[in-house]
Amino acid sequence: MRFKDQIDFIRQHMKRNKLRVATTILAAMMGCAFLIVLASVGFGLHKTITDDVLDNQLVTEIQVPGKEESDEKITDEEIQAMRDMDHVIATVKHSRPEAEASAMLGEREGYVSPVLVDFKEEQKAGLVLSEGEMPKSKDEVLVGYHFAQSLLTEEEQGQADNGEETKGFAGSILGQTFKLELTPYEGDAEPATWEFTVSGIMEEPGKDWIVNNSVYIDNSFVAVFNSELALNESFSEILVYADDLQNVGTITETLKEDGYYVYSVTEELGSMDMFFTALKAGLIFVGTIAVLIASIGIFNTMTMAVTERTREIGVMKAIGAQPKLIQKLFLMESAAIGIIGTVFAIIISYGISFLANWLVPIIIKSSMGEEGVDDINILISVIPWQLVVIASLISIGVAMVSGWRPARKATKIDVIQALRQEL
Repeated sequence: MRFKDQIDFIRQHMKRNKLRVATTILAAMMGCAFLIVLASVGFGLHKTITDDVLDNQLVTEIQVPGKEESDEKITDEEIQAMRDMDHVIATVKHSRPEAEASAMLGEREGYVSPVLVDFKEEQKAGLVLSEGEMPKSKDEVLVGYHFAQSLLTEEEQGQADNGEETKGFAGSILGQTFKLELTPYEGDAEPATWEFTVSGIMEEPGKDWIVNNSVYIDNSFVAVFNSELALNESFSEILVYADDLQNVGTITETLKEDGYYVYSVTEELGSMDMFFTALKAGLIFVGTIAVLIASIGIFNTMTMAVTERTREIGVMKAIGAQPKLIQKLFLMESAAIGIIGTVFAIIISYGISFLANWLVPIIIKSSMGEEGVDDINILISVIPWQLVVIASLISIGVAMVSGWRPARKATKIDVIQALRQEL
């Protein structure tokens, strides 16, 4: 029997029992769709959280807090060695004086965060300004996007303490000269004041809840601050920047081997990937149970098909049909049920995924009110092609396994008894 004839034979028998076959396909479709949609939630959550991590951090940044087996600070020679590593475009040292800092501009005053930096390395690292330019002299500084908002009058400070909204300095902060007062956290040293001019404003943070009121000062002031305020040392952190995300992991491992404490976005993503891999595997397992339940319907349908076609099977054997051909025909029929159900399941799953991704954020936004509406970016469901392949293999495979037993039963039907059945 040619393959085309086999297909026609299966089509005719499926048309003969349309309702039963349709309900069986429906059961297979629901089981496969449940598997895809359930697992897609794991993929959606994984993508949402991963995108959020990558959006909130500079992905090529590697933080080096210190050494693993020593309390000593990282030396300039060691920093230079980091700069000489392959695929490292910049190594930045951020020093913060152990002192409380406040900026004063006229009658306005506000707490700020002074950071002593090397501006050349900051440019290599990709520091972006929203306004102004990089400092050209030591008394010029860069300020954070919210620096001007943190400068308040006494009246505005009182309003802020009462929870009222304040706007801070309303004019352009560019070119303004302000006083920076530092008061040591410890010791008997008196507060000291320096004057700086704003040459540039850093870009706005990616998230509304991040407030950047930093003041970037030339690192030559480290010795000046320590001397004036009788500070022993300044707190510092080292940031290493890779030329590409794919090289972050290699640089991170190299720094670990050299005995440094290291943190990078790859560390966080690695832990997240392990968790979500286990979660997605668990969801696929639960979804597979639904497919197995649907397979009971396929088994019953194929068993009834064998019973109803006993005489027909006997005729086929009588005219010389081999048992393997008979078994193949019933396996192909059960596979056809699985394939049709899987195709419909894939189409429905993508529709449900699209609807969930459109509807759920709207529900969340409406429950939150007007505030923060534009900040929500959630993917409830993501269906990658790998998930479609896995679900299809499971669904069609289970359908064929369900039809295997009835197909074997068909090959063992006695010809004489089969021909007598309807006589």
